Amino acid sequence: MSTQAEVIVVGAGPTGLLLAGDLAEAGVDVVVLEARGEKISNLSRAFGVHARTMEELDARGLADSLLAYGGARLPGIRLFNRVTLNLSDLETRFPYLLMTPQYTVEEVLRRRALEAGALIRYDHKVTGLEQTDGGVTVRTGAGDYAARYAVGADGVKSAVREAIGMPYPGEAVLKSIMLADVKLAEPPAESPAIHGINGAFCFIAAFGDEYWRIFAWNSADVKSDDDPIDLDEIKQATRLVFGSDFGMHDARWISRFHSDERQVPEYRLGSVFLAGDAAHCHSPAGGQGMNTGLQDAANLSWKLAAVLRGADAALLDTYHDERHPVGKMVLRSSGTMIRLAAERSKVKAAIGGLAFGAAMHIKPIEAKAMGVISGVGFHYAHDKGEDQLVGHRANDIALADGSRLYEALRGGRFVVLDSAETYSARFVADADSAAPDGDAKVIRPDGYIGWAGEDDPAAIRAYLETHAGKA
Repeated sequence: MSTQAEVIVVGAGPTGLLLAGDLAEAGVDVVVLEARGEKISNLSRAFGVHARTMEELDARGLADSLLAYGGARLPGIRLFNRVTLNLSDLETRFPYLLMTPQYTVEEVLRRRALEAGALIRYDHKVTGLEQTDGGVTVRTGAGDYAARYAVGADGVKSAVREAIGMPYPGEAVLKSIMLADVKLAEPPAESPAIHGINGAFCFIAAFGDEYWRIFAWNSADVKSDDDPIDLDEIKQATRLVFGSDFGMHDARWISRFHSDERQVPEYRLGSVFLAGDAAHCHSPAGGQGMNTGLQDAANLSWKLAAVLRGADAALLDTYHDERHPVGKMVLRSSGTMIRLAAERSKVKAAIGGLAFGAAMHIKPIEAKAMGVISGVGFHYAHDKGEDQLVGHRANDIALADGSRLYEALRGGRFVVLDSAETYSARFVADADSAAPDGDAKVIRPDGYIGWAGEDDPAAIRAYLETHAGKA
């Protein structure tokens, strides 16, 4: 006898928890299966939340909850001792990189998912998965679960991905990357900083409390992931790169891992979807991993909820169409940074650093780089005949009633802006801009423009019917 649900999410990391919270808030019967025990680990590789992810959290009423944990708000990222990407120039309410460990993000998302009614089952390791015309059965050592759809958000070693036979092509970029959270007796002048020289690279950034996150790699000290590691190895690599180990001491966590670049060819196979590290993984350069996964979840959740409410089932195909190119771009950008930082040839490293520094002084290139790293620059393709704004991120504009657009999105709602008609329903809100531009728009629950043009109530209703379902 299988436990029934509408959607099964495998993995209770940030990606799976955001997805489950969205679905539960939309009234979807969702179960989360997690192989780990219930206690959230206070150790994690992910270390920062970028602007676009903060916007997605704001659209769920969660940004302030995360900010309440504290953490440094870094207005820029120093790259290769040559150029600083000024995140403070971004057009967003969150023009910074919030330094906060993954476990604080998980705490905020888990609390919200449980309050919304999601069921989380810990110590449930997936052992198999079967698809039928009517849905999916997920097998675990603690019992079977059946649903219309399943989402694998279970990380790089995804059991869901393996069960559906989805390849994960790619390669190991660097082996024996060292990671530590430490205290510094003599902190660097800038944070965060990424630099590579002398066959080594190092990333260093303040969490905002007394600890700093260090990623380091030394081409002269490459070992197996399983080999013991001590702080002296990280000190040596840091000295090679920055000329100082900044008096690091009192490591609360130290680890060694390898960095892969991989991406599945398809984010969907039948009734099964892949998200986060189960779909793509890349180097830690730029801190985009957890952020990209959370944005995957934000894209997929409203589509699943809408189709379960009767929206056009073809809507689910757009998850791969929109998110696969983003994952590919993140692989490319993070890969470029890590390869430049790890270049062993001093001549090639110097040439690469000069070229990178020169490029970043060209405003359009700098703006694109900041958009990719922060996530605010990503946009989705629009169909022929659609307004050019369709697929672009919607800015969090002021509304005529004194509130903000992203406040209106809360609850997984579509927002119809500046139309003469009314469309209000459980998952649709009407709003007027404080400074209208003459066109009407429909903003999707994930904060992207779904429809735009001259006010056309018939076209807006048709869009909502196919994209929102019985809202």
